[in-house]
Amino acid sequence: MTYPSAPTDIRQVEQVLPGRPTHDGAGVKLLRVYSYSPDLNLDPFLMLDEFSTDEASDYIGGFPDHPHRGFETVTYMLDGRMLHQDHMGNSGDLGPGDVQWMTAGRGVIHSEMPQQTEGRMHGFQLWINLPSDEKMCPPAYRDIPSPSMPVVDLLDGSGTVKVIAGTYSNGLDPISGPLQGMTTAPLMLDVHMGAHGEFLETIAVGHTAFVYVYEGEAMVGDERISARHLAVLGAGAQVRVNSLETDTRFLVLAAAPIGEPVVQYGPFVMNTRAEIEQAVQDYQAGKF
Repeated sequence: MTYPSAPTDIRQVEQVLPGRPTHDGAGVKLLRVYSYSPDLNLDPFLMLDEFSTDEASDYIGGFPDHPHRGFETVTYMLDGRMLHQDHMGNSGDLGPGDVQWMTAGRGVIHSEMPQQTEGRMHGFQLWINLPSDEKMCPPAYRDIPSPSMPVVDLLDGSGTVKVIAGTYSNGLDPISGPLQGMTTAPLMLDVHMGAHGEFLETIAVGHTAFVYVYEGEAMVGDERISARHLAVLGAGAQVRVNSLETDTRFLVLAAAPIGEPVVQYGPFVMNTRAEIEQAVQDYQAGKF
């Protein structure tokens, strides 16, 4: 099995964003890779953080109770263990390779706390916007254990693709991940490649797409991207990534843009300032 010959519509890199060290929660050290602003809008994506450390003091405080409204959060663990709990009694214990996809909808107060006092903690949190007619939907969770996400060999044998959300074309033999049917049609792939490998994948025309290299170094389209850098992709039908001299790991993310106004106030993301003010009032009044 091979890819269709001679792809001619490769998405090229339009912008490169370096991860910026910061703190969040109760002092957790992380890299803020992308954060929405009116000048940098990767609709429908709102934020991407990477946390990666062997020092317990960098993560032990965790993320105590905090609210969300109007969007979805995706937590993907590579190493370590994190317990998610909310004010409605839901909980999910995420271990290595696990994913939690939380739809905050009309309101959730939750916490994310480490379940270890030593050792490595490594993972990602992604925020994805919701369209206006879904922002006040009931909260929902999808806890996805690692074994339920397919891992597929690359066609050139150079590595693997873990299919978290959406469908990986796998050349001509599509493989679907466990997360399907969402309005923004998100694609989320975790790709591991040895040296001198190639990843080639079709992305829906018009969808926002980016590649985040978190280990190694790669050519994304025609541009060299170092570790801990995000490559924002331009228009086109295919994403091409070639690893260089070392093992390389990267996320591929794409989704359909919503095309609506975004008004954000910390953990609340709505369409108007009045809706933000209502969210704050509802939270303060205990109506989540």
